[in-house]
Amino acid sequence: MAQIVIISGSTNRSSRLYGLIQYSQPRLEAWGHEIRTIHVADLPAQDLIQANFNSPEIIEAVGWVEQADAVIIGSPVYKASYTGVLKTFLDLIPMKGLRDKITLPYFIGGSIAHLLAIDYALKPVIAALGGHHILGGVYAVDQAISRFDNNVFEVSEEIRQRLDDALGQLHDELQWKKARNKEIAAG
Repeated sequence: MAQIVIISGSTNRSSRLYGLIQYSQPRLEAWGHEIRTIHVADLPAQDLIQANFNSPEIIEAVGWVEQADAVIIGSPVYKASYTGVLKTFLDLIPMKGLRDKITLPYFIGGSIAHLLAIDYALKPVIAALGGHHILGGVYAVDQAISRFDNNVFEVSEEIRQRLDDALGQLHDELQWKKARNKEIAAG
């Protein structure tokens, strides 16, 4: 089906953001989508900070984004915005690197006070990268995701429903895009 890249802007894998990612991945795979996850914090820090476009790891990660039909961009909210580590990676994506890609934002924060961070912090950057098909996104508060040993997470019923709605919309949009591309190819 479609290729989907999940970009995690968390600084560590114990972040509750991974609860959203762990919940989403098997649902998308069940629809036949191929999922790749970029853990930005695992990329070489010096290459990120120095914007080393020639780094093999950066080339591979940016290549995944280029090949993707859809991109899920997730981050914890720090100081009313996404993480700096996510920003360093987004800066390495070419200016129109999100053109023709469906994007779905995921944010997690300590309180509902940062709910608009998706709209005011991330969506303008997505648009600057050529992304114009931006789905509403999912914002969750930390308390809605329980963390257990070995970075296993349990997502609350409310967040599961919101994720299911967002993932369903993403899947439907990908199906429509595929059908539209077939129409165009058929002439």
